[in-house]
Amino acid sequence: MKYVAKSILLFLIVITMPVLAKDVAHSQLKILFGSCLHQDKPQPIWQAMQQEQGDLLVLLGDNIYGDTENMTELKAKYAKQWATTGMQTMLATTSVIGIWDDHDFGENDAGVEYPQKEASRQIMLDYFNVPKDSPRRTRVDGIYTSQILIQDKTKVQLILPDLRWNRSPLESVGQLEYLNSKAPNNLGPYIPSENKTSTLLGEVQWHWLEQQLQQPADVRIFASSIQLLPEFSGWESWANFPHERQRFLALLDKYQITNLIIVSGDTHWSELSQITRKNGKTLWEMTTSGLTEEWKSVSPNQHRVGQSYSNANYGVIELADKKLSMTIKDVAGKNVMTKILSLDND
Repeated sequence: MKYVAKSILLFLIVITMPVLAKDVAHSQLKILFGSCLHQDKPQPIWQAMQQEQGDLLVLLGDNIYGDTENMTELKAKYAKQWATTGMQTMLATTSVIGIWDDHDFGENDAGVEYPQKEASRQIMLDYFNVPKDSPRRTRVDGIYTSQILIQDKTKVQLILPDLRWNRSPLESVGQLEYLNSKAPNNLGPYIPSENKTSTLLGEVQWHWLEQQLQQPADVRIFASSIQLLPEFSGWESWANFPHERQRFLALLDKYQITNLIIVSGDTHWSELSQITRKNGKTLWEMTTSGLTEEWKSVSPNQHRVGQSYSNANYGVIELADKKLSMTIKDVAGKNVMTKILSLDND
């Protein structure tokens, strides 16, 4: 009954309103994160995640590998994933919220041009049990959302942007250049856009995000489906839109946000990244990927702290005793990497 009680409590937080504050009934808050979950592959990782007794699970995208414009096929892939034993147990005991990335959006590396995004949106939100009257179902510019949890008088804001609905087309090198110069260095084909009108979020969502950053919170978790801090991996990331990445960092400076951390997915490897901002404060990102997917040719990252990890894994954020810990754990639940931050230190 312990699991069920926690699940019911946070169920109210997650799905009844776009933003709702609710007390967590214990002194420690634990949020689980995962991404890149293939419905056709073995999923032993659920057992370790279940043992965490987390308060909330955040799925960061590629929650299935849909890759289709056939919505009957997309539904069938969701149904297969949601019916797996491990996920069924997790859904029964832990509140779950999610955002999409490209494969569950509907197509590899897709953005604004994907023709079935409206139908895909409704299918995705159905499987996440999002209410029929939720703004996520009817916004003209995506499924982004935010939630607020209160744990032991600490207000935690969770922000989940939609980086698919409005995303401008990517720019890339030619196939020959990719094969000769980028692939041998574990770099993808994409290059930073110099077009200042290209976008990840779209203007309406940018306005929403600016409003979110003005809401009172002790801790902010920015849950990005793709990496934000790492630069120029050549794969999908905020670095492909450098003006958007800089715009995000400028917003943090504008509102003097020093209590935000980033959690991202997508890459099929995990790592911790850190930059020093103009104000001298550090900004951390935990990338957790994937629950089933693994990529051994890890791209260089000048902001990486420590080593990357490219076996199946999940992420954990815990708040207790005025400290926040970010941890990557393997399929057996063992710690792979951890960073602890003081909540008293701006």
